[in-house]
Amino acid sequence: MSDATSLPESSAKSDQDITVVHLMRHGEVHNPDGVLYGRRAGYHLSELGRQMADRVAEHLADRDITYVVASPLERAQETATPVAKSHGLDLASDERLIEAANVFEGKTFGVGDGALRKPGNWKHLTNPFQPSWGEPYVEQVVRMMGALDAAKDAARGHEAVCVSHQLPIWIVRSFVEKRRLWHDPRRRQCTLASLTSFTYRGDKIVSVGYSEPARDLVPAHLLAGAKPVKGKSKAFGA
Repeated sequence: MSDATSLPESSAKSDQDITVVHLMRHGEVHNPDGVLYGRRAGYHLSELGRQMADRVAEHLADRDITYVVASPLERAQETATPVAKSHGLDLASDERLIEAANVFEGKTFGVGDGALRKPGNWKHLTNPFQPSWGEPYVEQVVRMMGALDAAKDAARGHEAVCVSHQLPIWIVRSFVEKRRLWHDPRRRQCTLASLTSFTYRGDKIVSVGYSEPARDLVPAHLLAGAKPVKGKSKAFGA
């Protein structure tokens, strides 16, 4: 599966360096209790998640990747490791790639159960445009654009892989493609172990692509547009 959106080109010279920065979402996490883990430490890839990471590493094996960096959270570091290893690179860490902060961390957040059934939590749901339950979308854009630019500079003229998390990846893509930042979480095109790829000409992003090298390994309820299933919230795999 692939998708690409071409963006208006600037007057930048055609002989400037072409650099591709792949924003990769981490693989499936071992989370039998269905907790929205957010930025909490101690959540590692499941066996399926490791298979996803290996699949993407194989997919990228022949690409001109010269820089691999990940969010400091374990699931992102573990997802990035096979990619870095296959290219003989050290794995870097960037705090700007971390998951978005969320007041519901540590709680279950499923359909028809969990945190949303408690009136005390409703005060956090008053403003979906900011959003009121977590890190403002604008702040996510600022830090993610900084991480993208840093990776572009580190791999200039080549390719970079940055492993991050669903919401920050979707928000920065929405910003680059000039969409509104508030959205229906069920419609995010950012499945587990997917690649959202930004092509730069010099310092200008000229196109955005999307692919799912491990799509056949992704549980059906976690695919973009899937209907919610009670007890299996998409938020768990953020």
